[in-house]
Amino acid sequence: MTVRVRRLEPGDWQLWRDVRLTALAEAPYAFGSTLAREQAFDEAAWRGRLAPANGMTAAAFLDGEPVGVIGGWSPAGTGTLLLVALWVAPAARGHGAGDALVTEVAGWATEHRYPRVELRVADGNHAARTLFLRNGFIPTGRREPLESDPTVGTELLVRELS
Repeated sequence: MTVRVRRLEPGDWQLWRDVRLTALAEAPYAFGSTLAREQAFDEAAWRGRLAPANGMTAAAFLDGEPVGVIGGWSPAGTGTLLLVALWVAPAARGHGAGDALVTEVAGWATEHRYPRVELRVADGNHAARTLFLRNGFIPTGRREPLESDPTVGTELLVRELS
């Protein structure tokens, strides 16, 4: 099985929508948004999410089928890229798609001269935390509640880029 990663553009909005909604349905505990919120998005909203001036979105494909997504976004003036929206389909886990997606975001960040990539991982999401630690992220000790469920905590991890 071969994993391939491709950066998405506004014309890929249906692919992004379909995989993102699947991710929110399969792992609602892992995201700051909700399935109900994003099901209400129209085509313009989905296209707009793939065309930020300060970010990127990519999808992973396993043998040609979309099996995962990831995003990178920089809030204005921060100088830091936030890794967001990472998800890999359960059947595709363990085949390198998560590592390939994280590598894609780190590569984009380096291309655009971001000094670091930060992310938040929800408490209890041990597989994701292990993936991030394996890819050079380190805990900062900072914690914040998850937007979609403030009873769930998140841990901030950071990876410095050279």
